[in-house]
Amino acid sequence: KIDKKQTSLESFFAKWKSGQFAIVKHCKEKSTGLEFAAKFIKKRQRTGSSRGVRREEIEREVSILQQIQHPNIIMLHDVYENRTDVVLILELVSGGELFDFLAQKESLSEEEATQFIKQILEGVNYLHTRKIAHFDLKPENIMLLDKNVPLPRIKLIDFGLAHKIEAGVEFKNIFGTPEFVAPEIVNYEPLGLEADMWSIGVITYILLSGASPFLGETKQDTLGNISAINYEFDEEFFCSTSDLAKRFISQLLERDRGKRLTIQDALNHPWIKVKSNSVYKFYTLVPLCILLQLLQSCLSLIFFRHFALFFFNSVLCPGWLLTVSINPLRAASPL
Repeated sequence: KIDKKQTSLESFFAKWKSGQFAIVKHCKEKSTGLEFAAKFIKKRQRTGSSRGVRREEIEREVSILQQIQHPNIIMLHDVYENRTDVVLILELVSGGELFDFLAQKESLSEEEATQFIKQILEGVNYLHTRKIAHFDLKPENIMLLDKNVPLPRIKLIDFGLAHKIEAGVEFKNIFGTPEFVAPEIVNYEPLGLEADMWSIGVITYILLSGASPFLGETKQDTLGNISAINYEFDEEFFCSTSDLAKRFISQLLERDRGKRLTIQDALNHPWIKVKSNSVYKFYTLVPLCILLQLLQSCLSLIFFRHFALFFFNSVLCPGWLLTVSINPLRAASPL
């Protein structure tokens, strides 16, 4: 139940994000000066209207947010409503989207990638142990608490589609963002926690390659690719990605939900559990121009020319980054 009450917020600042029926603004509390994010959800005003969000859907989102508290999940501080909106007062997550942060980096090793994926898994594990499915895991809903730290903390946001999965209660729906939905959503089959694991597979694929596995020219093409499990590890994007990383993705992008990795399976997967000083080693990604400068400084000009020609024709994968082996295993592709 959402109670009508007065807000203790004194000011709302610039709009940060907006969706079909919701906008998020930066706000400040009067008494403490603390800053939060205010999510304004437009209420559906009358039965039969398609404008706004139904009250039961808003109350479900609020109820789920009130049940959860985890370092990798956005926190709900308060909720109130006015004539037109229900307003969720949420933890301020100011680091921006994970993928925007990564796009600014010149390179990303698999070890760095697993550090981010592991945080996503830990947040999802908290949800799944409580039988809560997010159902809308995608890059836009993976934020950073603060990007100006060595390892930014992941925050999962937007629980507008989240549901509590109850034993013996069949739940079906066609919702979510086409690129990231599981086959069971496309085919209107009973849904469960497994749908989130599929989405994590898609996110990991994108994180390591910069490409989207099922994206077609149209929405129907995309959904058709998902239903047919039509994807591949294109050498253009995955020429330097380890087999272990690709196996992790493949085990998540599994049509059979019984064979798809569970959240515990994913957390215990060797690609996630591995440490940089273990038997399984990672590579560091270095801009190609820097590598060639280093090589040229070490080799004679004639030898360098022959080496460079051989290198480009025989070794180098497409792209502007090159992996330099510091340990004996292939590395992640650049974004």
